[in-house]
Amino acid sequence: MELVHKLKDYGYDCRRTSQFCGNTGQADDVIGLDYIHIECKRVEKLNIDNAIEQAVRDTKDDKIPTVFHRKNRKDWLVTMKLDDFMKIYNEYYSSMKLAERSNK
Repeated sequence: MELVHKLKDYGYDCRRTSQFCGNTGQADDVIGLDYIHIECKRVEKLNIDNAIEQAVRDTKDDKIPTVFHRKNRKDWLVTMKLDDFMKIYNEYYSSMKLAERSNK
């Protein structure tokens, strides 16, 4: 799967799961990013509202529901709810502030 290879390029040990909660018992399309539920869509026309609703519905274990999506000849995009983005951003912001203090 194309997304798996892309995430591996970033250094994450990701893999595709069996669809429809198959052999793995997981609803994630791709696993390997801790705390993130990945709904993967590789289509030209995407109903993003339906896709994010599916991600929210399928998410378990307090993971953040996301939709990774891409059209032909376009970059990968990630869609998530604003509240979830802010959780991630707040963690990033905190780590940057800590790094800033330790560099002084």
